[in-house]
Amino acid sequence: MYARLAAAILTAMLLTTTALAAPAATVPTGPPGSVTASRQLPHKFWIPDAVDASVVTYWSTGPGGRPALSTGAVFIPPGQAPPGGWPVVSWGHGAVGLADECAPTATGVLGGGYLTRWLTQGYAVVATDYVGLSTPGIHPYLDGRSQAHSVVDMVRAARAIVPSLSRKWVALGQSQGGQAAMVAASLATSYAPELDYRGAVGLGVPSNIENLAPLGGPGFPELPLTGTTVFISYLLAGLRATRPDIDLDGYLSPLGREVLDRAESLCYLEAAEAFAGISIGELLSRQLDDPVILSALREMLEIPVRGYDRPFFVGQGVLDEVVPAPLTLKLVADLAGNGERFTFRPYPAGHLGTMRLSLPDATDFVREAFLAP
Repeated sequence: MYARLAAAILTAMLLTTTALAAPAATVPTGPPGSVTASRQLPHKFWIPDAVDASVVTYWSTGPGGRPALSTGAVFIPPGQAPPGGWPVVSWGHGAVGLADECAPTATGVLGGGYLTRWLTQGYAVVATDYVGLSTPGIHPYLDGRSQAHSVVDMVRAARAIVPSLSRKWVALGQSQGGQAAMVAASLATSYAPELDYRGAVGLGVPSNIENLAPLGGPGFPELPLTGTTVFISYLLAGLRATRPDIDLDGYLSPLGREVLDRAESLCYLEAAEAFAGISIGELLSRQLDDPVILSALREMLEIPVRGYDRPFFVGQGVLDEVVPAPLTLKLVADLAGNGERFTFRPYPAGHLGTMRLSLPDATDFVREAFLAP
């Protein structure tokens, strides 16, 4: 009996060892922009005046250049498509959170009246959720290249399911999406040469944050800005998830680790309420001055200041309490110093108000971009 029992235990151990040693099943990937699924978007989520709307799941390029899934919505304008198809506006949304349930295609908060203004001008509107929102993994908030890839690949995916879309497209984004649009502008023609990229509009673009990172530490002062602790917790949670080789928890206070853990499951309004009264300094136990961390943050956050091959438009509210104007003014100065072709317009508005006030200027810019030879 004991011999049979020993044999059974040995067999179970061998089977377990074999199972552990076997390679894990891999999910087959496709080229960037290839579609894995599409379905009708619930009608209650359609932006006004759309005549059709779909949700698409597609492959993109995530952090570290690795394949990653993204989702997004495609909206078709009223009327007959012009020769060559509907010109495309690829929209990058602002911060919504890190959890899957925060994704715009899950909540239905898809830009509403603002995107309708573009739709009624005769543009198809495509709106990515970004990698990690409604798809596996933690959303890498403010990872500029990842977000930019999602914006570009959303155009590829939309054209795969809607043949009436043109190759011509522009990037448009606000806040987090403004960063996405700017980084997309720097890589669009090389990343997707089969498309006809025409230009970009970035509003309330978060920039130069990487230059403030060395100041991060327990003594970091409270800032007279809105939502900063939430945004920094999202940023650090995304970095922690995408760079497990960095011991980010070793730089966090116990409160900081708790905040980042909760940030992974809270949408923006919930996080703003939960983290009210907590400063950035309280999240940290020591200075973020490690060259490895600073390099990783720069790779995530930095917006290129040279190398653009199409014109772009930057709009900034001088009363913005989320993305302060001085940071954008430095970005603009660096771009101008490098001889880049762009238009900059300041507006007497706050973060969201800039979208409304900039609309006439942005509309003219996009029209001219599509008319350019």
